[in-house]
Amino acid sequence: MVTYEEIHQIKALLQEVYMDEKIERYILSIISATREPLAYGLEDKKRFIVSGASPRGTIYLAKAAKANALLNGRAFVIPEDVQEVAVNVIAHRLLLSYEADIEKVTADTIVKHILATLEVP
Repeated sequence: MVTYEEIHQIKALLQEVYMDEKIERYILSIISATREPLAYGLEDKKRFIVSGASPRGTIYLAKAAKANALLNGRAFVIPEDVQEVAVNVIAHRLLLSYEADIEKVTADTIVKHILATLEVP
């Protein structure tokens, strides 16, 4: 069991994990691509997304990436940290269309497609 004090220590450690501006822009691009797929060359996915991730998705993707870096023994975030947590952080934040349901397109597959499409820093 984790104590209250240990939780505060972990939170303090997370604040010390470095995130380069390029990684911050990458996270912003991922979230923005869920809201504006056409601007990111995702024309084929636009019809499946009714509502993309909110700005809070950006905050929590950054926090999760920092936690992933820390769990992997690093004091800095790399693109793989973002990619490893992105589906779990973002997918449930997407509202998909009826068309997506009919074609069996899931939020997970959309997030994975975004990750595969965007340029990695």
